[in-house]
Amino acid sequence: MQQAESPSRRLRFGVFEADPRTGALTKRGRRLRLQEQPFRLLVMLLERPGELVTREELRSRLWPDTTVDFDHGLNKAISKIRDALGDSADNPRFIETVARRGYRLLVEVTQVCEAPSGSAAAHSLGVGESSPGPPIEADGRRPGRRPGAWILAALGAALVVAALALWSLRAFRPADAPIRSLAVLPLANFSGDASQDYLADGMTDELIARLGQIGALRVISRTSAMTYRGVREPLPKVARALNVDAVVEGSVVRSGDQVRINVELIRAPTDTRIWGQSYSGDLRDTLALQDGVARDIAEQIRSNLNLREQAALKTSTAVVPEALEDYLKGRNALDKRTSDGLEAAIGYFSQATKADPTFAEAYAGQAEAYALAGDWGYAIIPPSVAFAQAKAAAMRALVLNDRLAEAHTALAFTLDLYAWDWKGAEKQFIRAIELRPSDTTAHLWYAWHLIETGRNGQGIAELRKAESLDPLSLIVSANLADGLCVDHQFQASVRQSQRTLEIDPHFAVAHFELGRAYAQERRYEEAIGQFKRAIELAGHLGAFDANLAYVYALAGRTAEARRILTDLEGRQAQNPSAAGGIALVYVGLRDHDAAMAWLNKAYEAHFNPSELTRPAWDPLRSDPRFKDLLHRIGLPE
Repeated sequence: MQQAESPSRRLRFGVFEADPRTGALTKRGRRLRLQEQPFRLLVMLLERPGELVTREELRSRLWPDTTVDFDHGLNKAISKIRDALGDSADNPRFIETVARRGYRLLVEVTQVCEAPSGSAAAHSLGVGESSPGPPIEADGRRPGRRPGAWILAALGAALVVAALALWSLRAFRPADAPIRSLAVLPLANFSGDASQDYLADGMTDELIARLGQIGALRVISRTSAMTYRGVREPLPKVARALNVDAVVEGSVVRSGDQVRINVELIRAPTDTRIWGQSYSGDLRDTLALQDGVARDIAEQIRSNLNLREQAALKTSTAVVPEALEDYLKGRNALDKRTSDGLEAAIGYFSQATKADPTFAEAYAGQAEAYALAGDWGYAIIPPSVAFAQAKAAAMRALVLNDRLAEAHTALAFTLDLYAWDWKGAEKQFIRAIELRPSDTTAHLWYAWHLIETGRNGQGIAELRKAESLDPLSLIVSANLADGLCVDHQFQASVRQSQRTLEIDPHFAVAHFELGRAYAQERRYEEAIGQFKRAIELAGHLGAFDANLAYVYALAGRTAEARRILTDLEGRQAQNPSAAGGIALVYVGLRDHDAAMAWLNKAYEAHFNPSELTRPAWDPLRSDPRFKDLLHRIGLPE
């Protein structure tokens, strides 16, 4: 008996059809010229509409043994397909480029099946449909049906139902799952000029900041997101590492004073594209463009913005292009959190405010940079100068825009660190977190405000919140170890520092925090080893040297402790805030009178009093002079 002819399988999309059997591409029945390799690439995309087809998949299937430039060949093939379809890379209707990863077909595809008689039927790809059976006789039987055929029919029906159920689960269940967390991966610089990397990084920062204003959404902070700059990782793996439901990917292209931002929203666990859009405008309107991106993403994830959030995403105004460039460079320098970076940031922010005196964000960045520059960890300018400059810049930012979360955060930190205005600082921290719930810096600094004011449990909860927003941040992880040590949870602190060092064994602050926890566990030699390692990695910071001398003293190695002490005392004239570290060494030497004398000098220099929360000072807590010092600062005993 002659077998039935196998049906052919043409793929229809829009006014085009592709026939994989013959290699023909037609438009409304008219044949188009397309070479074999571009056609095979097109078929791969047509077989998976809406899905990402990665460059690796294309290489393995179409160029498995190539000895030529794969990237050039792929780009040329995509270009030929777009020419044939009349498509555009900038505003794609058919094929979208997913930066650094692959391509995605944007249109629906149907299968056109031809029976031997020549009749045709179209079926959407991926959807199973049962074809009509033969006509039913008057007695209810189908002609020619063999005994037991109803069993086969039932099995066939069950298979169709199962296929439909499986397809519906794959097609609709991910889209129905709510998106409550996302990460903005580093936007790629497609300007063709590496000197514009700061612009792409700055746009990433600003988009994170704007999305962070949406209260119903947990947005991963910059530090963790930037871990993936230039790194190709499968999105499901990224989603697991950052614990997010979705990611935003994209690119920035600058040409003169024109900028284009391309973004797409992807459901990360399944690597499924949800939405994509391109935004273009003048450089001076960049911040307003970012607001538009954030609003559109909120709409895509069905996040209902409250009135405050709606207002926050409509407040950006035009900025002088030169000021915007300096601001973005300043943010890039500030994020390095180094002495050199802080000095550069202060310079850039100052230039930005001169170029555009109405640029609130630049004043907020200036306030943050000055506040950090006067802290004991950097001490590159005197605390009195840092306080005056930081407060003035923060207040100016709030006059220009009182909804600017980073300005409230900078002012709160300044009031805490230098003015010891605990009530005023708390008010500002709360307002900052209301305005931007996903701001890691606000949660981190507010945590230390709570710890300083005697609320360790709440402070540690805020530190854990910061860690959830920035899971790969070394400094957040180290701060959590510090907070646990303050709360006398020494073993937990040790474990936290060890986790930090698993991420980066060369992170000096993690070694420093591990040394502090070891010191409280009386593991003095191990503590000494950790402090020495921190100094090897980061140099002779005052806090590092003081803690090493303190542990030398506790371990009975007084000669070594006094040698460092002499050096610290010699440096104190240039760095008045070092008086607190000198006092700590005297605590280790059990000379409480000298310790209190140096603490009073630290008080006069307006040092950072958070140091007094640490357990190293426990031997002085019953001393009336220490209680009086806390009272003068306004802290609980």
